Amino acid sequence: MNNLIDGRAIAADIHQETLVRVSALKHQGIQPGLAFVRVGEDPASQVYVGMKEKKARELGVLSHTTVLPETTTQAELLVLIARLNADPRCHGILVQAPLPRHIDAALIYTAVSPEKDVDGFHPINVGRLMLGDAGGFLPCTPAGVHELLVRSRVPLNGAEAALIDPLELEGRPVLLDRAADADDESLFHLINLANSGGGALLLVSRSAPRQWSVDLPDLRSRLDAVRAVAIAAPDDAVLSAILRARFAERSITPSDDVIDYLVRRLDRSAETAAAVVERLDALHRPVTRVLARQVLDAMDAAAD
Repeated sequence: MNNLIDGRAIAADIHQETLVRVSALKHQGIQPGLAFVRVGEDPASQVYVGMKEKKARELGVLSHTTVLPETTTQAELLVLIARLNADPRCHGILVQAPLPRHIDAALIYTAVSPEKDVDGFHPINVGRLMLGDAGGFLPCTPAGVHELLVRSRVPLNGAEAALIDPLELEGRPVLLDRAADADDESLFHLINLANSGGGALLLVSRSAPRQWSVDLPDLRSRLDAVRAVAIAAPDDAVLSAILRARFAERSITPSDDVIDYLVRRLDRSAETAAAVVERLDALHRPVTRVLARQVLDAMDAAAD
């Protein structure tokens, strides 16, 4: 297939460009600093923050993670954010979601200085995105999608986009990002189908006005199929995070070598990942690459 986007190659290019920029800042006497804040012991959050810390080190960014207990009060978290806002060594702040239910996430994200809001959650940065002002931080997921498309030379003029389950952190910023790229005369036609199998569907068109003919039952069945594919075939990074989260739920900490091996063998199947972790845990033995291979070989043989 010649229409595949090589995300790994694009990521490698961006990382190399970032290394050069970080090096240039260091030559000017500026050490980029990034602060991570995690509240509680959510397994997925542990994995995500760990991945971000690792990449920061590789890129020469000084990072520091503050882990607070689940019982941390909103006031205590606000005090920490105020301290990080005032710290000149800290150029970016990332408060990992989700936060405990007793904490108002919107209030916390608003408390982060817009100049240090690397997640792009602050209302000022959201407003800048909506106005097409490049002076603010962009949410990483839609910004990453945009980079993938642009660097792959995917034509965007006149293109249509379908956002499935347009969440606050991903879908809506993608819509705003595309709106910022639109020509003044471009028109956006939105169909918000509430209750369409657990979420809304946003259809965005930059073509001329036209009548939409939507067969809701058929559309919902198609959405279910898309969701099934997305869950069954995540990319390598997502599958790695899923595996680490599943192991963490069982208090198992496998090596990076084991995770990498499982990712290659599982062929991006999240469902199989859960089954493999369950079988490895049931053996009550240290999880090694050899043991992982034995379990996978046994599963493959049973399936044949």
